[in-house]
Amino acid sequence: MLELGCGYGRVLEALAWKAKMLVGIDTSRSSLMLAKQKVGTLSHCHLFQMDGLALAFRNQSFDDVICIQNGISAFQVDPRDLVRESIRVTKKGGRVLFSTYSSNFWADRMEWFKLQADEGLIGEIDWDATGDGMIVCKDGFRATAYGPPELLALASQFDVKAEIKEVNGSSLFLEMRIGKS
Repeated sequence: MLELGCGYGRVLEALAWKAKMLVGIDTSRSSLMLAKQKVGTLSHCHLFQMDGLALAFRNQSFDDVICIQNGISAFQVDPRDLVRESIRVTKKGGRVLFSTYSSNFWADRMEWFKLQADEGLIGEIDWDATGDGMIVCKDGFRATAYGPPELLALASQFDVKAEIKEVNGSSLFLEMRIGKS
């Protein structure tokens, strides 16, 4: 299993008990050092500093690839390229999961971004430009949420079987099954 944008390892820690092999990648060395504290003693967990658009893995290396917490927006890249690279490293019959925020979660999401801005982790929020699922910071950072139509349209560009699942009223998951042919 591969997690794109694993950050400090919160999700890796939860997945460690289920995966035979678990790999986390992130571009932030400091985040990976924190992740190492969480999963570094587990022999089946590996961490790499790597770009999600240029994965240094062979084709069809993983049964599952996941990218949660709105990574599809947070990576700040063309989502088609991120999905394409994820599919490339996923085995036939495997799955790729991307999550984004549900529209039901807007107030909670705004509070979380406000806390991040207050701590200086992201730029100051541009309240005039923020709304309708889009959070805009004055430093140019933008975070959007994708709805089911946008997620399904994205998946339709690839040879996958796609399904949307909502979890806890907070997240939408795009699950793509990779064809066996």
